[in-house]
Amino acid sequence: MILKTQFKLKEYKNGLYLVSTPLGNLKDITLRAIEVLENSDFILCEDTRVSKNLLNKYNIKSKLISNHKFNEKKNIARIVENLKSGKIISLISDAGTPCISDPGALLVNECINNDIKIFPIPGPSAVAAAVSISGFSDKFLFYGFFPEKKQHISTELKKLSELGNTLVFFVSPKKINKYIPEIKNYFTGRKIVICREITKIYEEFIRKNIDELELFENELKGELTVVISDKKINKNFSQKLDESYKNMIRKMINKLPTREIAYIINQIGTVPKKEIYNYCLKLKNE
Repeated sequence: MILKTQFKLKEYKNGLYLVSTPLGNLKDITLRAIEVLENSDFILCEDTRVSKNLLNKYNIKSKLISNHKFNEKKNIARIVENLKSGKIISLISDAGTPCISDPGALLVNECINNDIKIFPIPGPSAVAAAVSISGFSDKFLFYGFFPEKKQHISTELKKLSELGNTLVFFVSPKKINKYIPEIKNYFTGRKIVICREITKIYEEFIRKNIDELELFENELKGELTVVISDKKINKNFSQKLDESYKNMIRKMINKLPTREIAYIINQIGTVPKKEIYNYCLKLKNE
């Protein structure tokens, strides 16, 4: 069934529209997204073959222009010229929200530099979907794709493991086994959910304790969104106020009240508030 929307052109200003598209199930699209795509002069997309499936389902006839990481620089001048002339142009990715680990940031910044209006048309997000079903804390950090080189992977995961937040990554199914030993090394004691093919026929959520995580014998199919649980802090263990914390306090001491500084540092680690408070008083009396 094709949905016929009640679009009024005057409701939309000319500019760049960042339109979120379904992750897999083509029914996961908003009426507003359909309206904007129907009335766009051009639609910029990563893969015209993927985008045509969506446009054909909703009988959208707007012209598609290929805009991926290999040609986006070359396209920018022509796109900006069209936007300045009063065109309505939409940017979509193969799935989800544009510019989130997908092409588009270069164009967005060029629009900002040229005072061209940019409008987000929100919708599906693999990140939000994965966090919502994880059962982990909703205070999360989205990293995107892992680095390629092993040295960079180790450096990044070591830094991330020191944070208390839930962590979200995009991972190629061909590379997940490459990352599992590093994940087990730096996130021992935490839990993991590997979300595969979100919203599609073979949707699957693999839940494991990280210490029990093993390499996959067969290559997983489909895009993966990986969620690592928040770090559980042992409240019976108190860290000392080391030099890194002291440096943070010195940067904040003239900008924030002592009580607020004590709260912030205590939330980052497990240093007692009283110890932080006393150090603040010491700095103020120097």
